[in-house]
Amino acid sequence: MSKTKRTLHQDSFQAGVNNPAIIDLSKTTPKSEAGAVAKPKSSELMPGPGFRVSTKITRPPANLIRAYSRFEAADVSDMLNRMFTMSADIRNKSNEKPLCGPALTVKLFPGDNLMLHKALDLAVPGDVVVVDTSESNRNAVLGDLIANKAKHRGIAGFIIDGLIRDLDGVKETGLPVYAKGVTAFGPLHRGPGELNFQISCGGIVVHPGDIITADQTGITVVRKDFAETIAMRLEMERQRMEDYVSNVKLGIFSNSWVDDQLSADGCLID
Repeated sequence: MSKTKRTLHQDSFQAGVNNPAIIDLSKTTPKSEAGAVAKPKSSELMPGPGFRVSTKITRPPANLIRAYSRFEAADVSDMLNRMFTMSADIRNKSNEKPLCGPALTVKLFPGDNLMLHKALDLAVPGDVVVVDTSESNRNAVLGDLIANKAKHRGIAGFIIDGLIRDLDGVKETGLPVYAKGVTAFGPLHRGPGELNFQISCGGIVVHPGDIITADQTGITVVRKDFAETIAMRLEMERQRMEDYVSNVKLGIFSNSWVDDQLSADGCLID
């Protein structure tokens, strides 16, 4: 430091010492009776909404899960009137395995994954852990450690509306992990968060126990309330769709339905 700069620095410091308008925060910060600096009440975690765990989840019967595992996500989406398909930017980052199972739902505080760790204790073999990161796209919420623990707990895979890390280690587990992207930026483990309550993932509301189907074409959510009805419709349409696709591949098809639709809509054809 030059002599001039050092003099200016010393003068500024001395001015601060002698200037009564410069406040010493150590003398004005509120303290508790024990002498510790008091923490604002608004920063404390409150039990209840936003910080709670439900240990109860009603899962669909195993035969219903097996029924859905025989269909591609696109077929399931069609039967749901294309209304319950997650955002296309959530993709399988670890492999090309499909995923089908009941949802165990996790809502995280931005940048935190405490409740995801707790989910490992409540999941049963075959569960799909679906994670709402509160739209946080900075921190990863899952890495190789959680993935390895999940593998030993029999968890089928993860759907994460956010980021992951330790990609090589995650791939080694063989678990399908669907996420938006990858980063080296890790999470904190403090909370709050929710486990096994309604969440939003990929733009779709997900309830605990809803059936998740995921593959390279996308991710669908089937409500428990109408899961059996949709499964029956899928089975009824299976043969018709297989025959139709086979004929199209052979060049056997008619496009007359297009003209019928244009005419019904009143399209002007010149």
